[in-house]
Amino acid sequence: MPNTPDTPVYVTDALIAEDIDAYLAGHEKKSLLRFITCGSVDDGKSTLIGRLLYDSKMIFEDQLAALEADSKRVGTQGQEIDFALLVDGLAAEREQGITIDVAYRFFTTEKRKFIVADTPGHEQYTRNMVTGASTADLAVILIDARKGVLTQTRRHSFLAHLIGIKHIVLAVNKMDLVGYDKSVFDRITLAYRAFASEIGITNFTAIPISGFKGDNITALSGNTPWFKGPALIEHLENVEIGAAADEAKPFRLPVQWVNRPNLDFRGFSGQLASGKVRPGDAVRILPSGKTTNVERIVTLDGDLDEAVAGQSVTLTLADEVDCSRGDVIAAADAPPEAADQFEATLVWMADEAMIAGRAYWLKLATQSVSATIQPPKYEINVNTLDHLAAKTLELNGIGVVELSTDKPITFEAYGDNRTLGGFILIDKLTNATVAAGMLHFSLRRAQNVHWQATDIDRDMRANLKNQRPALLWFTGLSGSGKSTIANLVEKKLHRMNRHSFLLDGDNVRHGLNRDLGFTEADRIENIRRVGEVAKLMSDAGLIVITAFISPFRAEREMVRGMLPEGEFIEVFIDTPLAEAERRDVKGLYKKARAGQLKNFTGIDSPYEAPEHPEIRIDTTAMTPEEAADLIIDRLLG
Repeated sequence: MPNTPDTPVYVTDALIAEDIDAYLAGHEKKSLLRFITCGSVDDGKSTLIGRLLYDSKMIFEDQLAALEADSKRVGTQGQEIDFALLVDGLAAEREQGITIDVAYRFFTTEKRKFIVADTPGHEQYTRNMVTGASTADLAVILIDARKGVLTQTRRHSFLAHLIGIKHIVLAVNKMDLVGYDKSVFDRITLAYRAFASEIGITNFTAIPISGFKGDNITALSGNTPWFKGPALIEHLENVEIGAAADEAKPFRLPVQWVNRPNLDFRGFSGQLASGKVRPGDAVRILPSGKTTNVERIVTLDGDLDEAVAGQSVTLTLADEVDCSRGDVIAAADAPPEAADQFEATLVWMADEAMIAGRAYWLKLATQSVSATIQPPKYEINVNTLDHLAAKTLELNGIGVVELSTDKPITFEAYGDNRTLGGFILIDKLTNATVAAGMLHFSLRRAQNVHWQATDIDRDMRANLKNQRPALLWFTGLSGSGKSTIANLVEKKLHRMNRHSFLLDGDNVRHGLNRDLGFTEADRIENIRRVGEVAKLMSDAGLIVITAFISPFRAEREMVRGMLPEGEFIEVFIDTPLAEAERRDVKGLYKKARAGQLKNFTGIDSPYEAPEHPEIRIDTTAMTPEEAADLIIDRLLG
């Protein structure tokens, strides 16, 4: 195999050259440990990872040769190579001398494979640190022996514990710079133990190291005869990881896809989140609750007698039950919960602040639902652990919130099952991930309030009125003519013996929404309430007409999602700002321009025009009568 930059050749593994099949077979059987390194800036994370890669000889020959040549050029010894060069991945990181993004590296020893994530130390990159920690089994928290336990130490420990990392290594680094003084190490360990107990970390392993010199990395160092071990690599090789614990939990398999290559085969594919499963086991499909038995466990290498947590398999079932992507196949006698209201911890990852009441996509395992968030119960000051009052969460903010989903999801508390308890939130318009969260429990009201089925349904009510329900959602700037045209539409429908109801923005604020102001959060709640009322009215078989500025696309789409497909008809009253301001029927623009009216749409608050409305009305090109006739033609046509 030629040695090129694209063809890595490892330095010490002679078995690769002698018997590649034997090497790969042995490599495949090794367990995999994912861990992160974290700490303050200049605590030596990159140097430590470089040392791990270098000492395990899992670097490329061309990299090693270049590093050794460079070390000779500057007159240093081989063990004093600048190991940070092995892991620096971004030009900006090299320029600033800090870690910005998460860098992942792979290495292996005789006993185990490893994926290590080098996570940022700066507080402003908390979201990056959380991303790196989300799949880790262990965290190596570095402390500079000269500085002791710092704010960053406490912050990263709290985040690691929050994410559910069970194994903590306290790596007291740069011991060579304090003369390998045992009292320094003991003092730091004692201080960290006192803090760790406050946040629920009951066990950790403290190791004195020098990433630069290599002390206690791969073997015990003679410079610390008072330390009896283990060395860092020994600990990483032998620490128990979550696979065994996950296998002991009840069986859960989130269905990723339904595999049906032909009419004779119907399988349900996914990765076991926990537990074990065998052919013949009784299982329950959630959230439907249907029960059946496992018939086969199918893989590309043939059927299995048993599958365990972490394995990806396809299950066939004994009965033709309804099961699709997003459902969870679970042990019949120990199923997880299904609910639609929760308490959760949220880590906000977007530059724009969280907006209470706005609908986001929530993805948990293979499930995807619409979710809305209430204002935080409190925000957590990660540096002091204080609980702070907050109305929102800014970038990197962490808080405890209540959230609700538009339909029940199958879940478990994050502390019990990271797969069925961890979720992300996605902005519906930009598709950007804005937050990561951990479910605590379902709210009691979610379990105590049940939907009451009634014998008369919406179709029967609509048939009685001899019409099809619809929601005409008028949107546009203040003064665009929404209320005028909406009123004309209702008058014309009334003359046609159609049953309708007009919800006007100003009128609703005199009663139902009188407690709401005009902040962004209040505007969102205003539209949510109106959407729920409009949904009830459409269930009654009515043609509902609303006239609201409703400035944000996300909330208009939220209301669209409440109704059956085709019932939400967005009517964009398209009037230019200059024309609406010229009319200024209510004198509002004048007040806004004078600074007497804050958060006024079009002046100091944005209006997001519809991109694809069902009906667009240009009020500069047609009269209100003509507009009303056009809308009714489209509605009834």
